Amino acid sequence: MMVAFIVKHLTLWLKSPQSTRLMAIVGLATIALLLTPTPVWSQPVMNNGFNPQDWLRDSLQWIDELGWVGAIAFIAIYIIATVAFLPGSILTLGAGVVFGVIQGSVYVFVGATLGATLAFWVGRYLAREWVARRIANHDKFRAIDEAVGRDGFKVVLLTRLSPIFPFNLLNYAFGLTQVSLRDYILGCVGMIPGTIMYVYLGSLAGNLALIGTNEQPTNPTVQWAIRIFGFLATLAVTLYVTRLARKALSESIDPDTLPEKRTS
Repeated sequence: MMVAFIVKHLTLWLKSPQSTRLMAIVGLATIALLLTPTPVWSQPVMNNGFNPQDWLRDSLQWIDELGWVGAIAFIAIYIIATVAFLPGSILTLGAGVVFGVIQGSVYVFVGATLGATLAFWVGRYLAREWVARRIANHDKFRAIDEAVGRDGFKVVLLTRLSPIFPFNLLNYAFGLTQVSLRDYILGCVGMIPGTIMYVYLGSLAGNLALIGTNEQPTNPTVQWAIRIFGFLATLAVTLYVTRLARKALSESIDPDTLPEKRTS
């Protein structure tokens, strides 16, 4: 219910005059992409235009040649990819090839957390006030929003543990809720298990050219572990958020509006 509410109001916001703010953010992200050492126009053009996976793969190749400076460049590109809705899975898998499992996991976590925080900030300060006005006269939605805000850390943590929730979209969506920045950042630790597993899978490739292709080596045990872990986390967050929603809805009911009980 909360997800549907967020999507509905985010869509309405995009249709409003305030959508120009979003266009400004997209413009800034585009400029950042153009300033990177492997510019967009140098990439192979497919039938449908720019191929982000090829661009990210080429960026990883460039990072691999930078030495110790590569870690800083990798984190910066991960931040850009997160804000610009580019597929971070290529970067996560590639980190295993370029940096190894331990360092790669650290750099991915730092880049993903910083990128997610920036996207959260964009959603919070460019759209939160508008959403608050929209739900001002909707007691049920406001109650759910407040409930998620009170239990923000647990909600963020559980959604980060589950790979089924779209990472990039979720970053902006959480900015539209009352989740505090502190709880949001702390909840990002839920990305650690999945990060380590995906970086490890990437390290098995040993070659950046194989990342994201059908020829990439895999580990069935790790893949099944990811599926099972993701399923359990998804089930947990679904049950938990549902419980929060029901509790919030029950608390939002005004006792004065209920019919009086019959007395014998």
